[in-house]
Amino acid sequence: MATDGTPGPLAGDLSDQSPWYPVPYRVDRRTAETADTVTLTLSPAKGTPLHPFRPGQFNMLYVFGVGEAAISVSGDPALPEALVHTVRTAGKISGALTGAAPGSTVGVRGPYGSGWPLEEAVGRDVVLVAGGLGLPPLRPVLYELLRHRERYGRIEVIYGARTPKDLVYYRQIQEWRGRSDLRFQTTVDAAGRDWYGDVGLVTARVPDIRVEPARTVAFLCGPEVMMKFTAQALEARGVTDSAIYVSLERNMKCAVGLCGHCQLGPEFVCRDGPVFRYHDVRRFLSVREL
Repeated sequence: MATDGTPGPLAGDLSDQSPWYPVPYRVDRRTAETADTVTLTLSPAKGTPLHPFRPGQFNMLYVFGVGEAAISVSGDPALPEALVHTVRTAGKISGALTGAAPGSTVGVRGPYGSGWPLEEAVGRDVVLVAGGLGLPPLRPVLYELLRHRERYGRIEVIYGARTPKDLVYYRQIQEWRGRSDLRFQTTVDAAGRDWYGDVGLVTARVPDIRVEPARTVAFLCGPEVMMKFTAQALEARGVTDSAIYVSLERNMKCAVGLCGHCQLGPEFVCRDGPVFRYHDVRRFLSVREL
């Protein structure tokens, strides 16, 4: 690792390498989702690919000379050879990632973190609620739920964005909305006359979900304030806080619990999360600026 805290040269193979060394991956495809958000499809540039990921895990993506950032894997777990990450421009590193052209190389290390507990959803109704860029970390869950559709009860998805132009995976959403074994609701905070969908917060859609609360598991991803109020709305419907899970992707720097940037009470988000049972972290989400 370099003395300035950034990873060293890109490693060509995972064998006998430090976890600090990123593996070179080639950008095969760059898909614009919105004005500031792109989806990158990556494949190993040489050597050994990374280990398969679980839905909810993240990788550290490294741009040479710029730095690295924690980005959730948003692709299909059944296709681990093609790493897919959806990135929104929010700073220098994410801007360099969203600007990466096909054929360029980025460094990848991971996968890290806990995954969504899909095993707890077997035989139960499942609710997925995403706000803002919260849909990409939940998309691998949806792939798995639909791949093994017979294992689960009702599946309800609520996805909210600021405006219709901020919705990611627009074409895929239309495919999901057309399925008879899945209910997918979209809502936006504000829209013009050309929008015929719902307008309002995702919490306003929770009372309308068609599930049996006592046998429901919920996965939430998005701004923390959104997850807090969505969890409260689910509890009002009868879903227990021990059956609600949230993804807290905040301030992750090292990904292995050493730097302390992502500490939340006694937990390190990168090492112990980013997926947590709401029952275990709700007291921390109520403390301002923690």
